[in-house]
Amino acid sequence: MIDLYYWPTPNGHKITLFLEETGLPYTVKPVDIGKGDQFQPEFLAFSPNNKMPAIIDHAPADGGAPLSVFESGAILVYLANKTGRFFGADVRQKVEVNQWLMWQMAGLGPMTGQYGHFNVYAPERIDYAIDRYTREVQRLLGVLDRRLAGRSFIAGEEYTIADMAAYPWINPYTKAPLDLEPYPELRRWHAAIAARPATARAYALTAQVNPDAGKPLTDEQRKQLFGR
Repeated sequence: MIDLYYWPTPNGHKITLFLEETGLPYTVKPVDIGKGDQFQPEFLAFSPNNKMPAIIDHAPADGGAPLSVFESGAILVYLANKTGRFFGADVRQKVEVNQWLMWQMAGLGPMTGQYGHFNVYAPERIDYAIDRYTREVQRLLGVLDRRLAGRSFIAGEEYTIADMAAYPWINPYTKAPLDLEPYPELRRWHAAIAARPATARAYALTAQVNPDAGKPLTDEQRKQLFGR
């Protein structure tokens, strides 16, 4: 059994996408980041960067004590190795998957997150920041669109953890939507993943775990998210 420390954010969705695809048994342990759960000592003991998601695998492959993993990319790699799925069948395939996973972790996720912060959450409008991150996200979407030309998925014809990592970060802010019209390959790929039953199950957890998702942040939530 895997304990998944989770809140319905793009990084959280990465892990539920994998777990729902594979059918690995897991228990959701909500980490309400608006209440500051990520700063609790018991959580920091295995997720020292005070970020979710994190997991504790109570049945690791080596048969030893429960194993904890933090950072969404590291969790995806761990689970892919555990199950032998969604990471490619040989060294060359794994390199393709891994480099695009790192691209998402280092680029698409952080830049889109900053785009969302300055467009949705910042207390005042800062035009320079909005322009900077909008252009960078558009550049990254263009990179992905070109990569997907002639391929069903990011690393080739098979769905992998690279796709699971990138998918939740495509246009995640309903209050600051991006124009995806210039990216036809990306839109085709995104629709194919959205149509997968496991994707629907993963995203259905949002309403179950956080019924207030989408509502304006309170002052206390802003303090926990951006003031510590």
